[in-house]
Amino acid sequence: MKTLKTVLLSLGSGVFGAFLFQHLGTSPTPVLPENTTSVMRTVSQAYTNSPINADFVAASAASTSSVVFIKTTSTIANQYDMFDWFFGGGGREQKVSGSGSGVIFTADGYVVTNNHVIENANSIEVVHNKRSYKAKMIGTDPSTDIAVLKIEGKGLPAIKLAHSRDVQVGEWVLAVGNPFNLTSTVTAGIVSAKGRNIGILGSQFPIESFIQTDAAINPGNSGGALVNIKGELIGINSAILSRTGSYTGYGFAVPVDIVNKIFNDLVKYGEVQTGFLGAEVSDINSQTAEKYALNDYSGAVVTYLETGSAAEKLGLRKGDVILKVNGQTINSKAEFDEQLSFYRPGDKITVTYRRGNDTKEGQLTLTNREGTTGLLKHETYKAESLGAELEALSKVEKDKFRLQNGVRIVKITGRGVLSQFDEGFIITSINRQPVNAPKDVVDMMGNVRGRLIIEGLDPSGERVTYQMYY
Repeated sequence: MKTLKTVLLSLGSGVFGAFLFQHLGTSPTPVLPENTTSVMRTVSQAYTNSPINADFVAASAASTSSVVFIKTTSTIANQYDMFDWFFGGGGREQKVSGSGSGVIFTADGYVVTNNHVIENANSIEVVHNKRSYKAKMIGTDPSTDIAVLKIEGKGLPAIKLAHSRDVQVGEWVLAVGNPFNLTSTVTAGIVSAKGRNIGILGSQFPIESFIQTDAAINPGNSGGALVNIKGELIGINSAILSRTGSYTGYGFAVPVDIVNKIFNDLVKYGEVQTGFLGAEVSDINSQTAEKYALNDYSGAVVTYLETGSAAEKLGLRKGDVILKVNGQTINSKAEFDEQLSFYRPGDKITVTYRRGNDTKEGQLTLTNREGTTGLLKHETYKAESLGAELEALSKVEKDKFRLQNGVRIVKITGRGVLSQFDEGFIITSINRQPVNAPKDVVDMMGNVRGRLIIEGLDPSGERVTYQMYY
């Protein structure tokens, strides 16, 4: 039937085109052949009755009511100019508006969106069916670019969830969102690839295993739904690759299986509970294959082991190749990170790996960032006098960076001395004295008068030293 419709479409176009070509310029008022109208009508009916077209309509109807419009207002504080610095002015505040999309996850008002949509927002408004709701922030996860909001409502149209592991490259999908403030916009495309790692998330332990699609995604689509032909959620639209800032054919969505785990953690614990193996892996390519003497390009090769970690206790070594996690095949770093993201500290997993020509298997217990199996609460310290929000480095991070101590600048919040540093900078010592906790930074800087020497790691991991007068 599909072949017949394709033939009819081609026939109709051919008849019409051939007729115009033959008579163009020779007859000022061309008369169409008698059967042209019936052919074109048949073509139109074939398109209208197409199963794909019907599926698009059904999928759109099933999903658009679950996608919301999000409006944010942020305040950029302490905008100083040269006169403020010289004459002690107080600076200015600038209000900035933003927008994006979100997806109703539960009937009682939980909404999922992107972290970058609501990051630094002072107020968040959710618009659904022309009605506005004031949203409460439940939690965010920069490592996956997911955030959860809550609005007061009952009986809301929660979207149906699919399993992203079942998604196939080449299947039809729809992107639903609010690009350029155009509400309830639907675009169609296919799944172009799975497990894409494009290096856009700036957290310490990013999880990038995006679903790639050629469905048109533009600014404002962020946080919206990527759905299958049944209208079921398979991903949260998060990013595009573009030199212009607008759609150029490459859109990326966070897989719904990851989203669902992040959602449950944020709602239940207020923070994502990440399970650590204590090992890092890389994709196998010509360079890594040569470095680790690998003849088989399947799996992901172990390139780093944390001292005393679960991976080390299992017996893993650098150069081992991870083949499966709990029976799920691993062929890239993105797939490895995605599989680990489904588990929490204390969970036991089975790892299948290859060493040389031997295949081995073992079970280990995942830990948290401090090397224990308990649930952790992420805490930051607001150092208002220094103009920054600080946090102590975890055990996992100290081992990764080969540090004995350190405090990270999480966020710049004001005009203080730390506002001169980039977010993500790690302070290891002040005036040659090591710092272990955020309060150490505040106390040491509060007692300093004169020259200040700050040593640490910049966000790229390079060791640097700054000298200033304070």
